[in-house]
Amino acid sequence: MARKPASDQRLHDLARLRRVRDRIDREYARPLDVEALARGANMSAGHLSRAFRAAYGESPYAYLMTRRIERAMALLRRGDLSVTDVCFEVGCSSLGTFSTRFTELVGVPPSVYRRRAAGAPGEPPSCATRHATRPVRRREPPSSGPRG
Repeated sequence: MARKPASDQRLHDLARLRRVRDRIDREYARPLDVEALARGANMSAGHLSRAFRAAYGESPYAYLMTRRIERAMALLRRGDLSVTDVCFEVGCSSLGTFSTRFTELVGVPPSVYRRRAAGAPGEPPSCATRHATRPVRRREPPSSGPRG
């Protein structure tokens, strides 16, 4: 049996990673873990984590939590659910972990975010809100080289 050229294998791996990312986007509210995602992609959990991070800049778990927090932000802006209800609605099983991750990504705890959103006058179009409030993982700024 002939081996695939490296470029063909790389494209095949990227397609599998894209399917994993799409599954996370669709099923973010379900119980997902790296083991289950890896099984679905016919990869080991370690290989999936390394390849996903190389392709998308963050681990599958971090990507999943970002999607969950993004959805939680939208639910909290609506204002009709409690923080606890939102936590479970987006697939988190621990209110503490949810609050910690939310605060890391958004900069304020979910209760503060909900309170501020409730006091905001008039809702802008959802596409503008989604873009402006998308959680962004804080990363080190790229070095600008030697200074002198």
